[in-house]
Amino acid sequence: MNKNFFCIITFLAFVLAATAQSMPQNLKKLLNAQYAISAFYVDSINEDKVVEDAIKGILSELDPHSAYSTADETKELNEPLAGKFSGIGIQFNMTQDTLYVIQTIAGGPSERVGLLPGDRIIAVNDTVIAGKKMKTNDIMKRLRGPKGTFVNVTVKRGKTPQPIEFRITRDDIPLYSIDASYMLDKNTGYIKVARFAESTNDEFVTAIDSLRKVGMKQLIIDLASNGGGLLNSAIEMSNELLSRGDLIVYTEGRTSPRNEAKALGNGKFKKGKVVIIVDQNSASAAEILSGAVQDNDRGVIVGRRTFGKGLVQRPFVFEDGSMMRLTVARYHTPSGRCIQKPYTKGDKESYDMDLINRYNQGELYSADSIHFADSLRYSTIKNNRHHTI
Repeated sequence: MNKNFFCIITFLAFVLAATAQSMPQNLKKLLNAQYAISAFYVDSINEDKVVEDAIKGILSELDPHSAYSTADETKELNEPLAGKFSGIGIQFNMTQDTLYVIQTIAGGPSERVGLLPGDRIIAVNDTVIAGKKMKTNDIMKRLRGPKGTFVNVTVKRGKTPQPIEFRITRDDIPLYSIDASYMLDKNTGYIKVARFAESTNDEFVTAIDSLRKVGMKQLIIDLASNGGGLLNSAIEMSNELLSRGDLIVYTEGRTSPRNEAKALGNGKFKKGKVVIIVDQNSASAAEILSGAVQDNDRGVIVGRRTFGKGLVQRPFVFEDGSMMRLTVARYHTPSGRCIQKPYTKGDKESYDMDLINRYNQGELYSADSIHFADSLRYSTIKNNRHHTI
């Protein structure tokens, strides 16, 4: 008998014998399959990829938001929530395989060397990116990098015949959550919140203080196209608007007991009318803030039905830096509404088609096209106003 084969069989027998009493039968089956593939499959395989594909396959049969990300993907996912990253400081758009600079970050590396809105970046270092159908993530990897390192970009500007070369020193680029804050009239302030990150509430409080100094008595918070972010930031922002003891949100799951978040009563804007603008792309943390304000009769919601992302993901980080985000509970608004829209397990395609179906049914441009069952009616907590989910 081949020596390696004998060693594998012996090892498998040892593993199974050692764990037979404590390991569930289905887990032993999974490990046996992985060992058998590694030891006996006819062709050479990437064992890391086999394991990753197995994790992805399992998660795909659960809910639409449980997901696996590689180490690189995990780092990219966390950057917008951390509030900054290192790069060249531009906002760009890909149009017909060409990278157009939309704007440069004020005071950032690209602005300092003279890059301008409208410039077309055709090469990064020695790699031509124009006309190559390169993925946005691949381009970002070339432009981003550690603070203090250099990147050379070649730019085509307007009708200038010759390309222009720039050598840019990468630097820390702040990511702000508040896109705009100003007075609409002598009494009404407006704050546009783009995301919920670590610095969001600090920015929100700063904006409120500035607007109140110039006479703000009522506030419009724009959460349109805000895809969410950190739960704590949504709770902190809700606290700025609600009275002491007001329920903001609660979570609950099969193995996760009910966990409530309530306002502390030390908010910056507990009085004064509040209006929140939402649309079909407002999700997760944006829906938590909106639900807290609506259910506590603190303000009114204007716009379209929100996305409906109300599943709580717990991150499980692996040794190689990859991560599994597993749904462990559901978000509920103070009146008991589950924020999550319906889904069928394993049918992510239909779930992803939801917004397109809303458009096809006329919901995005005609209020009369929206029909809800009587079972979806609910009442607000303080004034007992009747609404439909």
